[in-house]
Amino acid sequence: MKIYTRSGDAGETGLFDGTRVPKSDPRVAAYGDVDEVGAWLGMARAAAIDERLAAMLERIQRDLFGLGARLADPAHRIAERVTKATVSAEDVQRLENWIDALEGELPPLRRFILAGGSPAGAALHVARTICRRAERSIVSLGPGAVEPELLTYVNRLSDLLFVMARAANHRAGSPEVEW
Repeated sequence: MKIYTRSGDAGETGLFDGTRVPKSDPRVAAYGDVDEVGAWLGMARAAAIDERLAAMLERIQRDLFGLGARLADPAHRIAERVTKATVSAEDVQRLENWIDALEGELPPLRRFILAGGSPAGAALHVARTICRRAERSIVSLGPGAVEPELLTYVNRLSDLLFVMARAANHRAGSPEVEW
């Protein structure tokens, strides 16, 4: 399989249902934002993050591929065929469980903090902000454009990424800088 197809040379791309849309289409922007979150999670994994957080991030990256596939499928055709593209209430619950566990390790947050810290923590803060952008992009598709679980997952993920950034910094001994 060649990496280039030349099918996008005129500024269009194909969705899973075969529809050709401009690369500026809001749906393409939404799954592009999700892809960007996943890339930043890879950056955090490469930044000497501890094994436990790295395993969580890898799982999230896999989830994000599925979420992106769902966004690229407005006709919901892959939903029944590709089970690894499923995003469910159980996935959201997993994120919430991770948030609760990580928060148990951290000192209480009393003020806003500035993004930064260790390389992994800083990468997670960037991922968090892009995740919020992805959420806005998904919302901009309009009511009923995506399964509700996708939006809930992305919303919860941004919360988790904030907590993960704090945890990565805490474990690395990088103090939080209050605003």
